[in-house]
Amino acid sequence: MLRAVWNRTVIAEAPRTVIVEGNHYFPPESLHRQYFTESRSRSLCFWKGLARYYSVTVDGQVNPNAAWYYPRPSPLARKIKNHVAFWQGVRVEGEPEPAP
Repeated sequence: MLRAVWNRTVIAEAPRTVIVEGNHYFPPESLHRQYFTESRSRSLCFWKGLARYYSVTVDGQVNPNAAWYYPRPSPLARKIKNHVAFWQGVRVEGEPEPAP
């Protein structure tokens, strides 16, 4: 099981992720949604498309724009649609489970 951890709290966990450019993209259903707040931030990747961000809040501490996702990725990045990746101190721990 792979886990995204921030402030000693598991904020997402999944048996497998999609890895793109060294980032683990967690399926949307793997997020513990109580820690996520939609951000107004956006960024543009020339090949993946327009990214949107979440801020993460754990025990009253906010990590702004610590997670990003692509709601409408380009056709080349369709496998990460709505999957969430992390940075800014969010660690990915664990090992993926074997594919069925």
